Amino acid sequence: MRGKKQKEPAGMNPGEIFAALELLEQERGIPKEAMLEKVIKAITTAYQRDHKDVEEENIVVEADEEHKELRMFIRKTVVDEEDYVDPFNEMSLEEAKALSARYEIGDVVNIPVDKMEFGRIAAGNGKQVIIQGLREAERGKVYDEFNSKQHEILTGVVTRIDPRNGAASLRIGTGAESTEALLLAGEQVPGEPLEEGMHIKVYVVDVRHSTRGPQVLISRTHPGLVKRLFELEVPEIFDGTVEVRSIAREAGSRTKMAVWSREENVDPIGACVGPRGQRVAAIVDELRGEKIDIIKWSEDPAEFIAAALAPADVVEVRLAEDGKVCRCVVPDDQLSLAIGKEGQNARLAARLTSYKIDIKPQSYQPGEDDELFGAERPEVPEEDPAPEAGEAPESTEE
Repeated sequence: MRGKKQKEPAGMNPGEIFAALELLEQERGIPKEAMLEKVIKAITTAYQRDHKDVEEENIVVEADEEHKELRMFIRKTVVDEEDYVDPFNEMSLEEAKALSARYEIGDVVNIPVDKMEFGRIAAGNGKQVIIQGLREAERGKVYDEFNSKQHEILTGVVTRIDPRNGAASLRIGTGAESTEALLLAGEQVPGEPLEEGMHIKVYVVDVRHSTRGPQVLISRTHPGLVKRLFELEVPEIFDGTVEVRSIAREAGSRTKMAVWSREENVDPIGACVGPRGQRVAAIVDELRGEKIDIIKWSEDPAEFIAAALAPADVVEVRLAEDGKVCRCVVPDDQLSLAIGKEGQNARLAARLTSYKIDIKPQSYQPGEDDELFGAERPEVPEEDPAPEAGEAPESTEE
């Protein structure tokens, strides 16, 4: 049965609510049906909060989209006097007949909530919950938008720099689908100056839910930033002809990147460098002068390791019999070049290849541990004492 038409509750115009939901769907893509459910739930929750003594009542809010109306009822089932045990959800036949002679046992009666009461609830508690629901839906939309951009590059505008810890607040995205992101000091390139209003590219590491909306974790130091920049600049990487196999980076100083081509007639290093070095130069400019070493990846570990130690020339690479350990022999005059300033070249090569690298000059005399790398050990006199615990025993042949 349809009850009497209720007047609009004070402080809340159902027609305006329906219009706002349609606008949200058109402009922001938030489904109207989902938001309408939140509106109904908000009003119901507010009524139950104000009527704790009747929490067990079956409260129903009906939305008439055609006439742009909202109505609240207490729904009860008509039962025989003998079966009447639940006053919150049941109504005796006598009480139902007092409302309408047409009611019979088993009928459902919708008792309209007093319009003044409904208006007070909607305008007070309910309205605020509805607004919160709209905000949450909007945040969810923003979360979905940025969650799809994980491990991608976005351009942000520096809006504020915290003088206490150096963290920079960035505005990323445009319009309703923009959000604030925090570039922590540890994710900034050392020595890179940031100023308010500056546009910078950042790498989206992760997107998380938080009480204040989506939390976008961004970085300028992540190796993925270099990889994505090359995808933007090098068509062969973007279309998959050239593949980035490994990256090792010390942000602001140097990056080593191993590339490989699926086609024999495509030079992976040349594709990344570009005509007259234009492609790699554009990336170096974006990274504020960070040096980039591009090497060719190889299935042969020894060949790959030798290339990773560039610009030093490697005479020989000896792989350990067990584990990812190797020894590289370089010309005496290139030892410091292979190791690099403060060990950076060797450190990046080790991270790039996933091998522990021991660098020795060509004049190095083989020691007792060289048998680990497949090299012959010098003969040991018979009178020498037995090796101590932890040392590899000598191999003997009969």
